[in-house]
Amino acid sequence: MKHELIIVLDFGGQYNQLIARRVRDLNVYCEVKSYKTPIAELKAMNPSGFIFTGGPNSVYLDTSPTISKEIFEMGIPILGICYGSQLMAHVLGGKVESAEKSEYGMTSADFDTSSLLFKDIPEKSITWMSHTDRISALPEGFKAISHTDSCPIAAMENPEKGLYAVQFHPEVSHTEYGSNILRNFLYNVCRVSGDWSMKNYINTAINDVRAKVGDGKVLLALSGGVDSSVLAALLSKAIGNKLTCIFVDHGLMRKNEGDEVEEAFKSRELNFIRVNAGKRFLAKLAGVTEPETKRKIIGEEFIRVFEEEARKLGKVDFLAQGTIYPDVIESGTGDAAVIKSHHNVGGLPDHVDFKDLIEPLRLLFKDEVRRLGTELNLPDFLVWRQPFPGPGLAIRIIGDITEEKVSILQDADYIFREEIAKAGLDRSINQYFAVLTSMRSVGVMGDFRTYDYTLALRGVTTSDFMTADFARIPYDVLSRISARIVNEVSHINRIVYDITTKPPSTIEWE
Repeated sequence: MKHELIIVLDFGGQYNQLIARRVRDLNVYCEVKSYKTPIAELKAMNPSGFIFTGGPNSVYLDTSPTISKEIFEMGIPILGICYGSQLMAHVLGGKVESAEKSEYGMTSADFDTSSLLFKDIPEKSITWMSHTDRISALPEGFKAISHTDSCPIAAMENPEKGLYAVQFHPEVSHTEYGSNILRNFLYNVCRVSGDWSMKNYINTAINDVRAKVGDGKVLLALSGGVDSSVLAALLSKAIGNKLTCIFVDHGLMRKNEGDEVEEAFKSRELNFIRVNAGKRFLAKLAGVTEPETKRKIIGEEFIRVFEEEARKLGKVDFLAQGTIYPDVIESGTGDAAVIKSHHNVGGLPDHVDFKDLIEPLRLLFKDEVRRLGTELNLPDFLVWRQPFPGPGLAIRIIGDITEEKVSILQDADYIFREEIAKAGLDRSINQYFAVLTSMRSVGVMGDFRTYDYTLALRGVTTSDFMTADFARIPYDVLSRISARIVNEVSHINRIVYDITTKPPSTIEWE
């Protein structure tokens, strides 16, 4: 399909994919490309504009990512963000140097609202800064259009050439009018009309899948989670009975979830197969305590199960996966750091019995996946199902995994989720779950001493799962949850609530 395109050029910053998400939220299609992409290839894509991302380097070092001056002579609008703004200044003859005072976090800035970039925003508002270097001298033809107490050039422009740059991050929610600034760049500078929507994404994804699959057959691991459910609906619409969905019950699901998944999908127009492989997975995980090893064992065992089922079905050409952007980012891409591998990204063996992967959700964040599910007419209980990692409870049990521990955690987690739903908090808390720690402590029940497990509860609020805050669950709700768990679940005598944010923590404990 032909539609307007914004290209986000990636220089290694932590918010690169978030920029793409913000642009798509404003109804403009966007793709992320490496700064190493040849200029001719970028030009051939016929973009309406470029956005240069942030990055951790200093532009004046010889080893830092850079870009040819040619891109500024293409007549295509460019917005530089953080490192991208400094790079624009550096390449075009301005000066960038280490600042006397670094700026990190929320920072008040003054704006020249006569600029198209800052149209209809207040003259003073809060921005999110994260820089040590700063632009100290403007390139020829530019003027400063924003400043802070510590940064005299917090933004600059050359409107005749459509070149704009901001030292702060408009893509993060902490910048008060960040979305307005991005909208102004897209609609006032790039002059886009906004022809992108989730319906367009569906049409593009369906066409791409059909072109790739041809007459082949596709095998999908259907967990019943949001990502795999939406993927199943999308693939079913694209290729119909060429799709076989295999639900591998690895014995590490939430309480009753295996039966719920089967019930939800067995009557749909899908080739649905359930494989009860709990004992097999537990045997492979016996004695394993290291989280990355757990993930890789489970990822490999998933593939082994798929291969066996695929052989029973005859020739299967493609493996479909519900990989989404946060999975890719956290598993490490390009210059990004590996935080943790995901079973559907980093834990797979090199050689599998499939021709290729089908990953049509790879460009989407979780909230976009939910919107896609709604467009595909999936029921709310599937679209709004709680996020659940592929390795399941294996990474919510700290230390070694046993059948008894799985049962304990299933019962405790069920009570937690049930009480959250009763309190009407299930939509306002984006993810919540229980973790069975390896720590034991002394307690007392009745007149008897106990020495049992500590259970941790985790609840977070987030818009994109890249950053998250802990949910402020009311004390009375936490009290009911705690009382029920210690009274109804054996071998737990202490409950704690996780009040750390992401970062520094991840959402999951392992």
